[in-house]
Amino acid sequence: MKGKQISEFDLQGGYSQEAIAAMLGPTGNLRAPTIRSGRLLLVGFNETVFRTHWQL
Repeated sequence: MKGKQISEFDLQGGYSQEAIAAMLGPTGNLRAPTIRSGRLLLVGFNETVFRTHWQL
C-alpha cells in the first residue's frame, strides 16, 4: 500500500520482482508498517485496509 494506492499480489508461486519492488521503500528497506497475519502480508499503511482487517 502506498497512501491510497493498493496493490495485490498472489505470492503462492513466490515473490515476483514486481511484488518485491512494491514492498520496498525509497531506502531499499521494507515499507512500514509490515504486518503478517496468517497468510495475509500487509506492507505499508492504508487506513481503510487496516479498518477492514482489524476493528480499529
